[in-house]
Amino acid sequence: MEVSLPYGFEPRPYQVNILRALDQGCKRAVQVWHRRSGKEKTDVAAVMGRKMLERVGSYYYVFPELTQGRKILWDGMDRDGMRFIDHFPRSLMQGEPNNTEMKFRLINNSLFQVVGSDRFNTVLGTNPIGMVLSEYSLQDPMCWGYFRPILAENGGWAVFNFTPRGENHAHDLHQLALEDKFDPKTNPGGWFDEVLTVDDTKAVSQEILDRERKEIKRLYGNDALFLQEYYCSFTVPIFGAYYAEQISKAQRDKRIGNVPHDPALLVDTWWDLGVNDRTAIWFTQSVAQELRAIDYFEGSGQGLDYYAKALQDRGYVYGKHVAPHDITVRELTNGKSRRDTARTLGIDFAVAPKLPVIDGIDSVRAMFPRVWFDATRCKEGLNALKNYRKQYDDKRKTYLNVPYHDWSSNGADAFRTWAVARDYVKKDRRAWDEDHHDKYARAQARPRIKGVGVLG
Repeated sequence: MEVSLPYGFEPRPYQVNILRALDQGCKRAVQVWHRRSGKEKTDVAAVMGRKMLERVGSYYYVFPELTQGRKILWDGMDRDGMRFIDHFPRSLMQGEPNNTEMKFRLINNSLFQVVGSDRFNTVLGTNPIGMVLSEYSLQDPMCWGYFRPILAENGGWAVFNFTPRGENHAHDLHQLALEDKFDPKTNPGGWFDEVLTVDDTKAVSQEILDRERKEIKRLYGNDALFLQEYYCSFTVPIFGAYYAEQISKAQRDKRIGNVPHDPALLVDTWWDLGVNDRTAIWFTQSVAQELRAIDYFEGSGQGLDYYAKALQDRGYVYGKHVAPHDITVRELTNGKSRRDTARTLGIDFAVAPKLPVIDGIDSVRAMFPRVWFDATRCKEGLNALKNYRKQYDDKRKTYLNVPYHDWSSNGADAFRTWAVARDYVKKDRRAWDEDHHDKYARAQARPRIKGVGVLG
């Protein structure tokens, strides 16, 4: 039986540009398309469906969370009731799709699988040659950081589709693409980038737009969300973000810029220790009432020795290392806590006081006006703070004052450690200052301790 591709899909005029660029050999494409513009349908039917038959390999369709992948794509339908995965005709499949793992193979042996950026470690070690990263502005940026070199090595392609969520990592990618535009003749290794608003596509009727704008104004008091969703505005803060106002003010006050490390001052570190997710560390210095965030580091799936080495490699002379209270929890297998393990590596943690999360968030807001950030070294940490937001209640159509846990939580939690423990640590600061010059001199003269360095 003869099958035409894309199957069950006729692209609209505004959807043709990205398809043409990919056909011309473009390997990286950014779709900043408004809500209800048909991003998913274009990428499933016209991109994935064709690419999987052109070259045999593994192809991933990535969502911010695996559960979203099931709801939106695997079980999802378009406005006409057609399931998205039905754009892959069964006559081209090997057997039945695997509903549990949300994957299937085509008759040429190409593999399609839905993946969540919150669980991208489940496909670590694989070698995909094509990916769509859907709603990339809400994804864990570490996911692309892992797959990027793999696709670069094997000549694979990636499409990033999203509507904006403030000036976060998706905005950075958009800016990168604008500076390195694809041209099949003069810049074949460049990026395709396209921003499409409702004025560009005419895909949503004026009647629906007027109703949407009116309802959004009634619910939220302004039309900022409307401008974000339908006019692709990057300047609108992420809705429900805890620190949107504070970060905006820091930008206006020019407190985000070049904040160099001062070798005459000790460096304190503030941690959030992940078990199954990432560990985050803020590096700070303070002078009188001025608080300086000079560096940030995070990792995933590593032991404490990995982070101890990261501290050593930076070459700072450290004051205090402060972790949340759960560092004292002892493991059943050996009776040791991670605090005990850290001591063997040369890191003697102080323990932050345990406060309700909301009280900690209030402490962060109160501290923010005194903080200066290095824009380059703290970029990932600032991104986490920008994206740290409240849970949204779909039934009540309102935000709950409970944090939404995703990739941004660890960096925000480590920053909260700083806010709630700063006064506690400050009690010892006079003693540190009195001993500072002697300690610094000893640090430069003596050999590294236990292969880790001088960690305070």
